[in-house]
Amino acid sequence: MAASTRTAQLIALVGRSSSPRVGATVLSSPARRLFPAVQHRSFASSPARAGQLDGKRIIVTVGAMGIGESVVRAYAAEGARVWCDGHGAWVGRLSACRRVVQGVGGLDVMVNVAGIQKHAVPEDVSEELVEAIMKVNLFGTLYTSSVAYHLFKKYGGGGVILNFGSYEGLTAGHHNAIYGATKGGVHTWTRSVAREWGPAGVRVNAVLPYVATPMYDDFIGAMSPEQLAAHKRELKEQFPLGGNLGDPLKDLGPVMVFLASDASHWMTGQLFPVDGGYVAVR
Repeated sequence: MAASTRTAQLIALVGRSSSPRVGATVLSSPARRLFPAVQHRSFASSPARAGQLDGKRIIVTVGAMGIGESVVRAYAAEGARVWCDGHGAWVGRLSACRRVVQGVGGLDVMVNVAGIQKHAVPEDVSEELVEAIMKVNLFGTLYTSSVAYHLFKKYGGGGVILNFGSYEGLTAGHHNAIYGATKGGVHTWTRSVAREWGPAGVRVNAVLPYVATPMYDDFIGAMSPEQLAAHKRELKEQFPLGGNLGDPLKDLGPVMVFLASDASHWMTGQLFPVDGGYVAVR
């Protein structure tokens, strides 16, 4: 399916407005042609406090749902203009990445949230499964990062790229070898391009979150009372801080804001677990 129909749900959000509005298009003409169903929404917040991200232009892949939505809300609350989409299928195609990133005009921060996680026994993998996971998780990160870098360099002001890694790229997960391989690749890519692109003023870091998602809510919702009780006991051993998965807005949001802001100007090539201590006790 053509990129113009697969990615028609791009949403532009402008934070810190005292008068929320719906319906005004804010994208440049190329982006409007690519994304015909664009919405413009505003989040109300106090005008008395300057936002940490005032005026910054940010793209968040798959920012209209799950973890990405929490990231978008955190950014918008700090004054950023944020573009996001609902599925991220386009990130695995370099040509689509070019149209999306270049279509929004100027850019300050690129956030690669898009990812697929499918459990599979490693000895029974299929080409279709491997290609599907690699295309979004690894290739998507490479493509969007590269396109963002060229845009940063074009305008000469530097920029920030934030990738989403995973503890699965650091530890040995059960039936998660393919997913872990993609995230290990994201970690290496993050460190490598941070070195390559640093002279151009581009910072590249990765977060490794372990927070609750709608899929996790469905997972525990299907448990019996006995299973849920056992699961909660297990969580207390796995997460030193709080004994539970983190909240994507409360626990991950502030970290994402910090890494996108000028306060982290001297940090690049780093992996940041945001997991309540999960990796530390593995």
